[in-house]
Amino acid sequence: MTEVARRPRVGRGWARPRGGSRKSNTAPRPWLAALPPVVLLALFFLYPLSLVVQQSFQPDTGGTSLQPYSDVFGSEAFREALWTTVWLAVGATVGCVVLGFVLALIIAFVPFPGARSVARFIDVFLSFPSFLITLALLFIYGTVGMANGLWTDVTGAADGPFRFLTTPWGVLLAEVTYFTPFVVRPLLAAFSQLDTAQLEVAAGLGARPARIIRTVILPEALPALAAGGSLVLVLCLNEFGIVLFTGAKGVTTLPMLVYSKAILESDYPGACVVAVVNVLISVGLYGLYRVVSRRAGA
Repeated sequence: MTEVARRPRVGRGWARPRGGSRKSNTAPRPWLAALPPVVLLALFFLYPLSLVVQQSFQPDTGGTSLQPYSDVFGSEAFREALWTTVWLAVGATVGCVVLGFVLALIIAFVPFPGARSVARFIDVFLSFPSFLITLALLFIYGTVGMANGLWTDVTGAADGPFRFLTTPWGVLLAEVTYFTPFVVRPLLAAFSQLDTAQLEVAAGLGARPARIIRTVILPEALPALAAGGSLVLVLCLNEFGIVLFTGAKGVTTLPMLVYSKAILESDYPGACVVAVVNVLISVGLYGLYRVVSRRAGA
């Protein structure tokens, strides 16, 4: 038997597919893997959000109209809540950026015992709920807090002088206290990538610390500073627990207005209108945050 005769016959089942190996029909398709999270997102977020948007176009008198939007936009309470929300968010963001930059500089470049422990505590601090920080401030500076109690014990006065927590400045202090670590954390990450040789060269050339910070450190920190500040701005815009737990009189933000209209006034269309406005502002600022983060490489 010749060599050709000893070769096994190549039948249809033994033939190799042209153009390489053929993909199995049982290979998972990408859209099947993405289907479960998309379904969960639609069920638990998009569907309730669509109900809120739908309710915002349905006044209590029935039908579908823009009357709830006209009533809300024309009310003084909405304009005041919008202004209060904006200036509190911007003020808290500026405070967090300035304080966070100073704290990050101290932790990263000023040698002191426990610097690593402080950096780790900041990571833990990020997991704290906002109302916990507010309660801590109330225990210290509240009407019956430790500071006022110490003042009355020493002076014999009936009341203490610390009453700022029930004002907009108290809300601002609580937000700066709580959200500053959200700026410190990305700054510490940026400082860890900074080449210390640049600092040594600048110091060797006689540059003062203020000039080193301005010309060497700050340009490297700007992307992380912008990303952290954008995130804080979005979070402050939607903050509810701090405003609620401080009990600040006359301080009504958009989230507080949603709560007031839905729970206290039973004005569900009005509450939905305010919620839609708040969501639109938040999505717009989040888009800005993503652009800044992408450019910063965060």
